[in-house]
Amino acid sequence: MKKFSLLLLAAIMGGVITLGGYLFLSEKKQSIRIEHITETPVHGASYSVLKNGENTPLQFTDVSKKVMDAVVHIKSTQIQSEPNSRSVPSPFREFFNDDLFKDFFGPYSRIQPQNPEQRGPQSRIASGSGVIINADGYIVTNNHVIEGADDIEINLHDNRVYKAKVIGTDPTTDLALLQIKEKNLVHIPFTNSDEIEVGEWVLAVGNPFNLNSTVTAGIVSAKSRNINILRNRSAIESFIQTDAAINPGNSGGALVDLKGGLVGINTAIASPTGAYSGYGFAIPSNIVSKVVEDLLKYGFVQRGYLGILIRNIDGNFAKEKDLKVTEGVYVDSLPENSAASDVGIQKGDVILKVNGSKTKSTSELMEIIARHRPGDKLNLEVDRFGKNKIFNITLRNEKGDTGLNKKENEQILTRLGIELKELDKDKLSKLEISNGLRVDKIHSGLIKHQTNMKEGFIITRVDGKKIKSVEEFKTYVDNKEGGIMLSGFYENYPGNYYYAFGLD
Repeated sequence: MKKFSLLLLAAIMGGVITLGGYLFLSEKKQSIRIEHITETPVHGASYSVLKNGENTPLQFTDVSKKVMDAVVHIKSTQIQSEPNSRSVPSPFREFFNDDLFKDFFGPYSRIQPQNPEQRGPQSRIASGSGVIINADGYIVTNNHVIEGADDIEINLHDNRVYKAKVIGTDPTTDLALLQIKEKNLVHIPFTNSDEIEVGEWVLAVGNPFNLNSTVTAGIVSAKSRNINILRNRSAIESFIQTDAAINPGNSGGALVDLKGGLVGINTAIASPTGAYSGYGFAIPSNIVSKVVEDLLKYGFVQRGYLGILIRNIDGNFAKEKDLKVTEGVYVDSLPENSAASDVGIQKGDVILKVNGSKTKSTSELMEIIARHRPGDKLNLEVDRFGKNKIFNITLRNEKGDTGLNKKENEQILTRLGIELKELDKDKLSKLEISNGLRVDKIHSGLIKHQTNMKEGFIITRVDGKKIKSVEEFKTYVDNKEGGIMLSGFYENYPGNYYYAFGLD
């Protein structure tokens, strides 16, 4: 009876390991025999039903093999020289030390002179991820991954290494387009991110903590999330939220569906610690596709505007304003001569749909508008005191025109990657100069990638000609071909400096 009890106890306690072997017990001696399963594992035992009714195996090995070769490791290096040694561009600052929602560029290392007294350039190296979207070497990543970098190195899944050229960037969506000199590359096709639904399986592929080619699985846990992470007045945030584990270094990597289609570009995490805590956010592929197309065709993103100020609606706000709906986008105000006001949209209207797509929140509306250009015509359905009205509206550019933006004006500065500020008379007098433009900010662009100019540089001459205003500078550069020479100085450093770069 005692022997039977021991065997029964073993059966009960060993139930969780019965697939791995059998456990034998006796009164006098304990012996253990381990058996191993040698059969091929079962694939596709579980299935997921797609929206078209098609059954697809719920296993991730095939899709992982398909997409891993198309996700790259990006190493960004910034050479920081003396004139700007105290200033650190945004992608190289300390991370995870301000808000709950953080951008997650990835771990970086500093290479500094061994002797603290030794002067000279210092390097800052950081890592992220990117996605090959074209066989000819075009790669999408986050703008914050490569912003401020002097050198960008791409490591493919098979360990090939290339230098990357920046084709264009868009800080408003935190996207950047790179290219390497290679052909016939494995790439990931875009899928329609509008069709992805909450609860669908997705895989996140990237290089967290410099761990190359990492794949994690999860589901889409929400759509159209605005987490106020992008520091840009025209920022577009309508993220796909997922619980697939992503960490610092995943930034710029791929979020794919079970077919291996690109659903989004992983961009941010919600974390109190700086590491994965359950939620990640990706830029929808439909926005990515439009940004890439604009960067390739125009060199910058064509942004269309409705010309309204908007806000979200909740139950309390609907009661306060005596609204008949509790979902939609509330028109808070309209500037004069805006596209919306010209067609009859009024303050207090609630935008319900755009081109038939529901707009339950401001982020959903902004995402739809972000996929269009100036001159595009949209159909808006609004609620006005309980009555539905339809308006046909033509999007405009920042100037209020319906034509596409051109490279001149602010776009030439975007192409150069700088922000300029005119010096007032008092500052000019203090510096003992008659004219000058200060370079306040340097972003990814021609100047960043072709010179070692630093923020704070004061431009006094362009090709030997005195330039007195920002408009004069933009007009001159926009009409110039070939190369340009900028001359000037730094306020706190002796001597004159000269920077030459090409416009082609």
